[in-house]
This record gives sequence, C-alpha cells and structure tokens, in this order.
Amino acid sequence: MAVVKIIELIGSSPISWDDATKNALAEAAKTIKNIRSVYVKRVNAKVKDNKIVEYRAVVKIAFVVDRVN
Repeated sequence: MAVVKIIELIGSSPISWDDATKNALAEAAKTIKNIRSVYVKRVNAKVKDNKIVEYRAVVKIAFVVDRVN
C-alpha cells in the first residue's frame, strides 16, 4: 500500500503561468522523489506600471513516500 503526501508550493516566472508551474515542479524535484502529479490550485500575477512582471502559480505536488524497512 502506497502513502502519498501532498505539498503546496508557489512557482514564479517572468514568462507565463505555465512556466511558473514548471519552475515549481523543477524545484520540488531537486529534493523530492516519486512525484506523481501536480495540481494548479490558482494563479496570479505581480503588476508594475500596468504590465505583468511576474506570473505566479500556486500548485499542489503529490508524491509517494518511501518506506523505510
């Protein structure tokens, strides 16, 4: 039986919300193994001088917890 843990992260990008999601996943993958899914909970953006300067994606990442025997 597998145990799945879910964490919530915020990714950011100057390019797009898609890129912000990918950045969050890439950072998580540096320290977490067995990632199974990513769920985009919400998106928002930082605005300066009436232009988007940073895209942000709040994501939930699910991964299988390794068992220690």
